[in-house]
This record gives sequence, C-alpha cells and structure tokens, in this order.
Amino acid sequence: MAQTQAQRSAAAKKAAATRRRNAAAKRATAARRGPVEHPTPVERTTELSEHVLDSIRRGEREALEAVRKFMETVDRTLPARPAESGPSRRQELVDSALEMAERLVKAQYDFLTGVVHSAGKSLRASDDKTK
Repeated sequence: MAQTQAQRSAAAKKAAATRRRNAAAKRATAARRGPVEHPTPVERTTELSEHVLDSIRRGEREALEAVRKFMETVDRTLPARPAESGPSRRQELVDSALEMAERLVKAQYDFLTGVVHSAGKSLRASDDKTK
C-alpha cells in the first residue's frame, strides 16, 4: 500500500527529530568529558612502535608454534634413522621447515620495520607542517 505525502512527511519529521536528539546527546556527552587531547607525534610514534613490536612478537610465537607442530607431525609419520647413515628425509624436512620459518619471521620483521620508518617520516613531516 502506498504511503501518502502526509505519512511520508510525518515519518521524515520524526526521523529528523530523532537525529537532532541523538546529536544533542553526543554533544552533551562530549562536553562532560572535557576537551579532547590529541596525541603528539612522539606519542603516536611510540604507540605505533609498540603495536609493531607486539605484532613481531606474535608472529615469532606463531612461527615457532607452527614449526613445533610440523616437527611433531614429522616425528609421528617418518621414523628416525641412525645418524651414521647420513642425513635422512626427515632431517631434510625439518631443516627446510626451520629455514622457511626463519625467512617468514625475517620478512615480517623487515615489513614492520619499514612501516615504522615510513610512519615516523610521515609524522615528522606532518609535525613540521604544523609548526
């Protein structure tokens, strides 16, 4: 059933009144909190650095956990051979997994270090513009 012009106008007026009440409530809440303090570039850089370090730590832990699970799987599926018979397929797999994990962690570290350096340059540039 189609709405009449009067019904649409009443609904629009009601929605506008609700939006005004919500905006007024937000302004009142902001006024009670006081002025908003913006972090300085140094504080933003410090916060970013902390986040990056946390990401690196998580990545390292996850890589170590993945290697540990992989090694457990290898231990279950491939029998160990005596050392005098030369490197086994098992040892080759483990060495390859460790090398892969090391490369992944290094790549993550290099990436996040680049992010921090870029952010630092950007923050310094924006700080220079504000002075």
